[in-house]
Amino acid sequence: MLHLVFKLSPEILARLQNQSGIIFLNSAVFDLTKNSKWQNEIAAITPCYVLNDDLTTRGIETQKLIDGITPIDYAQFVQLTIENTPIQTWT
Repeated sequence: MLHLVFKLSPEILARLQNQSGIIFLNSAVFDLTKNSKWQNEIAAITPCYVLNDDLTTRGIETQKLIDGITPIDYAQFVQLTIENTPIQTWT
């Protein structure tokens, strides 16, 4: 199952453990930086992805991301949606 996460909360993080893939989008990318309040929880989740465009739009540099977060482009996003069904959206 692929999870599309637009906003993080403790309840959502609890459901994301041991999943096949998570893509963080929109405002959820603010929580992906080192020293964020969710750093330990997110670091324990794999695999994790974030759209390059969302990082750029919000002025977040990739070197500031929590280790294990993989930046992707839209082609990779589409490929992940094809390879991982069903898709669960969290807002």
